[in-house]
Amino acid sequence: MKTVEEQLSNYKSVHLNKRNILTHFIGVPLIVWAITVLLSLNTFTLVLAEQTVSYTPAIILFTIAMLYYFTLHIKLAIGMLIYVAVNLYLASLVTDMQNVLWLAIIVFVIGWIIQFIGHIFEKAKPAFLDDMMGLAIGPLFLMAEVYFMLGWEKKLANNITPKAIEKRRLIERVQK
Repeated sequence: MKTVEEQLSNYKSVHLNKRNILTHFIGVPLIVWAITVLLSLNTFTLVLAEQTVSYTPAIILFTIAMLYYFTLHIKLAIGMLIYVAVNLYLASLVTDMQNVLWLAIIVFVIGWIIQFIGHIFEKAKPAFLDDMMGLAIGPLFLMAEVYFMLGWEKKLANNITPKAIEKRRLIERVQK
């Protein structure tokens, strides 16, 4: 399994442009919210020892993601846990709305359009095209960027940025 430094430096190597990162702060949450809504449309119940537990595919997906994030980096995972809880709550507010399926699809498409605009600024393809884990790392990358802006996890920032720049140089050499 790749370390958090490897994952974040790989992701950051195609996310060095400030405008691209800004578009990701808009696009990624839109995409994650839309997926959360789509995966929250069906609720399942399980009865265990006379206790009824309700869950959605979104809860299962985020539980798996959170377990992965906690294996990568506990402090970032705590931030992600807060984000995921808020995201699940916000999705729950609209799941009973009429036409929510269309709303989620439209938000999903808009999020991706914003993402691809960012990669035009970056002049690099999205990370997930080379590694599907980029889809899971994107939200974690943004959480890391928030931590770095707040002056937290300086050592992590100092470790991933030079690696990302070197990876980007290698990518650009191969493309020439």
